[in-house]
Amino acid sequence: MRLQEIKIDSSTMKLDVDIMDQRGNFVIIFSNGKAKLTALPKHGETKIITHQGRVKRVKFDEGEEF
Repeated sequence: MRLQEIKIDSSTMKLDVDIMDQRGNFVIIFSNGKAKLTALPKHGETKIITHQGRVKRVKFDEGEEF
C-alpha cells in the first residue's frame, strides 16, 4: 500500500515525522483520529475523497509526458 500509518503519541497528541527519511514530495493526511503519509507521484494527480467530513479514499492518477 502507498499509505503508511503514522503513530500518534497518545500522551502528547503529537505526530513525529522525520522529513529527512522521505524522498521527494509527500503529504500527511489526518482524519478520524488517524494520520497517514504518502509520497506524491512525479507526474499525476492525487485526489483525497471525503464523505461526511471524513477521508474516505485516496486515488492516484499517474501519467508521463511523451
